[in-house]
Amino acid sequence: MPVVLGPNRYGKAETRLVRVTRDGGVHHLKDLNVSTALSGDMEDAHLTGDNSAVLPTDTQKNTVYAFARRHGVDQIEEFALLLARHHVGSQPPIRHARVEIEEYSWDRITPAGDPGDRRHSFVRSGAGVRTCVVHHDADGRTTVVSGLADLTVMNTTGSEFHGFARDEYTTLAPATDRILATAVTARWRHASPDPPPGGSYAKSHAEVRRCLLEAFAQTHSLSLQQTLYAMGRRALETRPEICEVRLALPNRHHFPVDLEPFGLDNPGEVFYAADRPYGLIEGAVLSEGAPGAGFAWD
Repeated sequence: MPVVLGPNRYGKAETRLVRVTRDGGVHHLKDLNVSTALSGDMEDAHLTGDNSAVLPTDTQKNTVYAFARRHGVDQIEEFALLLARHHVGSQPPIRHARVEIEEYSWDRITPAGDPGDRRHSFVRSGAGVRTCVVHHDADGRTTVVSGLADLTVMNTTGSEFHGFARDEYTTLAPATDRILATAVTARWRHASPDPPPGGSYAKSHAEVRRCLLEAFAQTHSLSLQQTLYAMGRRALETRPEICEVRLALPNRHHFPVDLEPFGLDNPGEVFYAADRPYGLIEGAVLSEGAPGAGFAWD
């Protein structure tokens, strides 16, 4: 049976980078996880073992560190664009680069009563992980997807779930007041590869995050699907630089504990949090007339 080589790419996954910028006595910290993947005219490497077109993955790792020193690290989208364009432009066989970055947040520790404060001391933030994925190819096409992950949120009321389909295996009771908790993974596609209005990916990210959180808090939810749509819609209606939002919302179930065996009532105060199994709600919300995604989500 004849066989042919299908789509392929290779790269260096999860290069850990910590960049400290020393601004006098004040230090600024960037903590990243960088993954690069390259594709192009790589057939001979697969078919005959000829590696002449293969840029080693170790070189890709070294480029991350060298660029962090040479160019610094500000916005992860800008750093990803820099790496992607470099790889496509540096080696003729490389036709496409994909760069994915996760950024872990740290907050500065400022002890009360310390006149000099700890300008080089930090504590890991629980505000979620900032993410981006950049694609760039030899034809000059570029896409930018920003996002966040592991952003844990909860509404202790204002959530219902009833009127659902039933069959012979359904045991779930309808709920008119329940805890709604989830760990948000959100990704949003920029309508243009150009920087957002004002040139600030930081402001754009902060505003989209704010929209998602406000919609979660302000939506009286009849289902997590309804909340997902409200979150994506709020971001798209508020931020014109983005055209598509994709969300994954695991339903972190909280069940009331039966305290009757102990002679106690439980008026919606004591719950146990079940980590698995869990419902997983996923969906995309697009602006009308959004440009085609191309390879943005690959």
